[in-house]
Amino acid sequence: MADRTVRSLEHLENSASTARVFNLRTVARRKGQDPEYLEHPVFRNSALNTSIIVKHRLRGNEGEHFSLPRRNATKILIPIQQNDLKLGARYIFIGQRGFEESLFHTCGVEPDPESPDHKTLRILDETPSLDPFLLREQLRRNGLEPARCYFEISPADTQRMFNFAQGEIEALVRMSVGESETNGAQSAKLAKKILANSADAELEPLRLTLQLDRQQYQEGIFCWKAFLYYKWQLADLLPQVSTVLQQVETIQARGPQTDEDREYLLSARENIRRALVGSCRMVKDTLAVYDAAYHSLTANAEPLEFRDFLLKAPSLFTDLGERLGAVEHIISFWRFRFRAERTASLTTEELVDMFMDFESSLDHDKTVSAGGVSRIVSPVIEAA
Repeated sequence: MADRTVRSLEHLENSASTARVFNLRTVARRKGQDPEYLEHPVFRNSALNTSIIVKHRLRGNEGEHFSLPRRNATKILIPIQQNDLKLGARYIFIGQRGFEESLFHTCGVEPDPESPDHKTLRILDETPSLDPFLLREQLRRNGLEPARCYFEISPADTQRMFNFAQGEIEALVRMSVGESETNGAQSAKLAKKILANSADAELEPLRLTLQLDRQQYQEGIFCWKAFLYYKWQLADLLPQVSTVLQQVETIQARGPQTDEDREYLLSARENIRRALVGSCRMVKDTLAVYDAAYHSLTANAEPLEFRDFLLKAPSLFTDLGERLGAVEHIISFWRFRFRAERTASLTTEELVDMFMDFESSLDHDKTVSAGGVSRIVSPVIEAA
């Protein structure tokens, strides 16, 4: 299948959300000659390893590509010409009917479901978002460790979160140079280096302060960037949550409703409200552990707590990534679906279907009690 929506492809390059797009084409163009990139690719197949992978909301008749009903899918875009997105791309949905054969004809991947590339594709499809920190942990849990350069925040999100990251880092700059010597340029410079995963000589004093060897330091900076990303993402989403919840509570569908429909919609509204608020609260509680460790470094000049936190932080990425991914999915879908001119077109069947999707996205809350966060973060606290 061919996708010639040129504006969409260019939009993916320029303004895509990190959690929605895994842009292997961009990584290849930027890091293609790095030894680590060459030695540890995500995919062995070169076409897949220069593709653009997108979490995609199925529209119209796209659901017909699948044997079982789906609301979302993982879409592989293979640019027709790597140097010119204006020519469009071929695309395949992971798990569509005849997927293995289609992948073979499009990319030359042998139709062996046990091959490493097929395994990686299944993990990408099963992971609820393409958040790079969550994605790296999911791959590592399955014995796959691609080069670190694949797991960067998108340029668009880096730009959007820069001011937030600079504000977070000002406390460290004040500790290092003193209140009277602090200026915005110093914070901006350090923020750029951390967001770029830089480990150059100018950051050597920080490595020594944290008492990390060079490999640990690379990992520590990666984890620090993850928490800056998650804090920014939560701050960006929270103002929108209350608006969406108000609309979830009051939205009415047109057309007849059965007693079963009314009963389900009534309970679903409350389930979605409780689960969405609970997910945000649990994310805030987890991020508070990071804040406490960072405060020990910047306010108390005690670096070891922050060091130990960073080294154990990846254990938190799965929970944070899944929860924030679910919140972002609901908010972004609601904003897409309920533009002002379209709110009146919702049928009872569509509303039931949408609420079922939202409940499914937040389903992990059913197996994690209110005490779940303390159980997740307690090993980090104890180690720190």
